[in-house]
Amino acid sequence: MSELSIASPAIVGNDVVVSYQDHIAIRRSDFMIPLSGITAIIGPNGSGKSTLLSAIAGLLEPQSGTILFPAAGDSRPRISYVLQSTKVNDALPVTVREVVTMGRYADAGRFRRLGPDDRKAVDTAMARTNIESISSRHLQQLSGGQRQRVMVSQGLAQDHDILLLDEPLSGIDIVAAQAIDEVIHHEIADGCSVVLTTHDLSEASIADHVILLNGGVIAEGVPESVLTPENLAAAYGSSMLHLDRGSALVDDPAHSPVPGRHVHRERSGHPESNPQDLHGPG
Repeated sequence: MSELSIASPAIVGNDVVVSYQDHIAIRRSDFMIPLSGITAIIGPNGSGKSTLLSAIAGLLEPQSGTILFPAAGDSRPRISYVLQSTKVNDALPVTVREVVTMGRYADAGRFRRLGPDDRKAVDTAMARTNIESISSRHLQQLSGGQRQRVMVSQGLAQDHDILLLDEPLSGIDIVAAQAIDEVIHHEIADGCSVVLTTHDLSEASIADHVILLNGGVIAEGVPESVLTPENLAAAYGSSMLHLDRGSALVDDPAHSPVPGRHVHRERSGHPESNPQDLHGPG
């Protein structure tokens, strides 16, 4: 994909430092997220991917530096943050529809009675992720892919200009992956800016913009300029990087193939790799 215009980026981070108590999770970094495109944040486990999403969402206050939203003008953009389903207690005694409806609380308030527009937003979000048929089931009755679709649906139900997705395509079945893939592309078509974290180089390689992290920003820009062997070695370390005829392959134990789950394509940072969409058929 060609690089998007940065004349009016959705998000700009300047000298951002994020820490937990005495631990610096993200050292001083600059970054930019273009408007109305897909930005992939990639890096090894513990590199700060989820931390950066939380800082963008306003859930974590940077220790120093600023995160600005130039495209929003004087107001703050509407941000919807979708967690991984594995970070949600699936034993909660709530139905799928109740979980999706929680997405409206950010706009309506927890105790305001939901109106027709709220119910329509919930219905539309569930239809877009194809989960209407399981609306009355409880989370513990769902597969991993179904739970992930529920969490994405909750994010869609919330009014938003920016959609943050924490590893939305990790370890899920093909049906769920295709549904979420369609959602992502529909969001872009509607002018939304989508930011997703991933471990998978093949997913990052077809984004509009990539931010490579390991405790700070190693590189950012279009995939072919970021996912180079040199940058990947700086992020992952030489012990995790194998070079094979000019391509870069990253060992990723967290994403080893699991029977019955979506299997990622070859993790290749080779610039000639040209997948057609966010997810291949297997």
